[in-house]
Amino acid sequence: MAVLVQLIVMLGMFVVIPLGLSLIDGPGLARIRGIWPLAAAAGSLALWLPRGPVATGCAAGYAAATLALAVQAPRRLARNRSLAPAEIATLTALVTPAIAGLALVAERAGHRLFGFGLDILALTVPHFHFAGFAAALIAGLVCRGSGGGRAGRFAALSVPVGTLLVLAGYFIDDWAELAGALVLTAGMWLVGLLTWRDIRATGPDRTTRALLGCSAVVLVATMLLALSWALGEATGLPHPSLAWMAATHGLGNALGFALCALLAQRRLRAAPPQPQPARTATLKERHA
Repeated sequence: MAVLVQLIVMLGMFVVIPLGLSLIDGPGLARIRGIWPLAAAAGSLALWLPRGPVATGCAAGYAAATLALAVQAPRRLARNRSLAPAEIATLTALVTPAIAGLALVAERAGHRLFGFGLDILALTVPHFHFAGFAAALIAGLVCRGSGGGRAGRFAALSVPVGTLLVLAGYFIDDWAELAGALVLTAGMWLVGLLTWRDIRATGPDRTTRALLGCSAVVLVATMLLALSWALGEATGLPHPSLAWMAATHGLGNALGFALCALLAQRRLRAAPPQPQPARTATLKERHA
């Protein structure tokens, strides 16, 4: 499981966050995008080194980049002065990698941060790259792309709220984490529905539509797994092991959802504007 988790984290560091940052507008992000490959290299090296000062130093370099990214959230809020649901989702995406960065530093140092075991800290790192950064950002993009209706606004809010409730559940109990999983699952399923129903229809080519369709379908299975695990932890009912969750829920969310969705959003942004249908003349205009 450790090797698989490390590979998933590297995908988040080298691919998912840079792809996501390319989809966020803002003057303060250009410098962070420029240094991110170096930060990702340091963070990835920390994953493979034995725990100790060298690994901790490399992890700290990556954490510094995630904290610089988090600083952009209050600056963006001050600049835009918007708390629209899609904007809240984007702000959440900017902040959550810092949680992963701090967990990585603690885990590589062998320090039980807030009393959490090293295995939990290790799994926190991919969780806040994908369920934090990627899911929140994609929820905001889907909200905007679907027209910002009620369903889109609910999805854009429920993904950040669910993610933060899951984080709070770490400190409270398994039932609080289950509540977060319920909210997050509802939000992610709604993101998948809107992607399939609204965003996929605007895809300029077959590849983009296939990527959007894959990201929407994968969410049904991966979030059901997340819900079953949280329910089992809270109630004691049989549920998948952490190793099984990493191989199914984690890998599916990383490749099938986050990567496909972000690649599709990148293609949607790069596509030329679609021609608007010619306006039909009104009866008054035809007889003018």
